[in-house]
Order: sequence, then structure tokens, then C-alpha cells
Amino acid sequence: MPDNGPMRISARADYAVRAALQLAASQDDGPVKAEAIAAAQDIPHKFLEGILNDMRRGGLVLSQRGGNGGYRLAKPAGSITIADVIRVVDGPLVSVRGVRPPDLSYTGPARSLLPLWIALRANVREILDGVTLADVAASELPSGVSALADPPGAWTNP
Repeated sequence: MPDNGPMRISARADYAVRAALQLAASQDDGPVKAEAIAAAQDIPHKFLEGILNDMRRGGLVLSQRGGNGGYRLAKPAGSITIADVIRVVDGPLVSVRGVRPPDLSYTGPARSLLPLWIALRANVREILDGVTLADVAASELPSGVSALADPPGAWTNP
């Protein structure tokens, strides 16, 4: 059975962050065509078009038509967090059965699940709201985030 839990980073979110990073790296070069982003990041072009439209509607990117057209970030990469990008394309960072933790209620021995889910959400938000596109594009993650990723088993241990 596939793992569809709330901590799964969707392909849509992964592609959106990668596209935003490609735009961050090209900020001084003018608009970038969707085809160029798709090729650079190996993202299916049609899928990327939908993601870029969501990002445009969400105020993260601007689009320009014409021969010199394309996409660019709507504001500096240092003021757009990874969380901003994920929220625009996927909604809330952490939900339980599609519901935000504060809207849940539990009884009996499950009562303390609610503060656990809220703590999980707070930590995810702290990390993803604390890292900007500029940080990732420059390979300069905040020290607290790097420390969490450093232990050898950080990714491989269940």
C-alpha cells in the first residue's frame, strides 16, 4: 500500500520548488521560457505549465508574453520561502486526513494526538518557512536545517 501520509512531498510540490529555484538562479537574466525550465529540471512541460499558472495566480511568478516572454519571480528569491511555494501548489503543509490539526478532536487515550500533530506542523512550518529560494539556490541552508540533515541516518532510517 502506498504511503500517502501528510509528510509526503508531492511531485507537484517538488517540481514547483525546482522551477522556482531555476527562476531564482536566472533572476538577472530576464524572463525564462517554460520549455527552458522544463528542460533544465527534467520536468514534463505540460505539467509544468499548470504549476507555473498556479504560481502566477498565487503571486509568486510573473509571466510575460511574446518573443522575449517567459516567467520570472514576482519578488526577490530571498523573500520567497520554500513553504510559500508548496502552499501555492499543494495547500497546507501538514494535514491529517485533509484537515488542519486545530480542526481535529480526539477523545480518551488518543487525546494527546492533537498536540502531537500540532507540534509536527509547527516544526515543518519552522523549517520550510525559514528557508528561502535564495538560501537553496546558493547552497546556504540555515545552520539549524543543515544540522538536522547531517546525521548519516537522517534520510535512510525509518
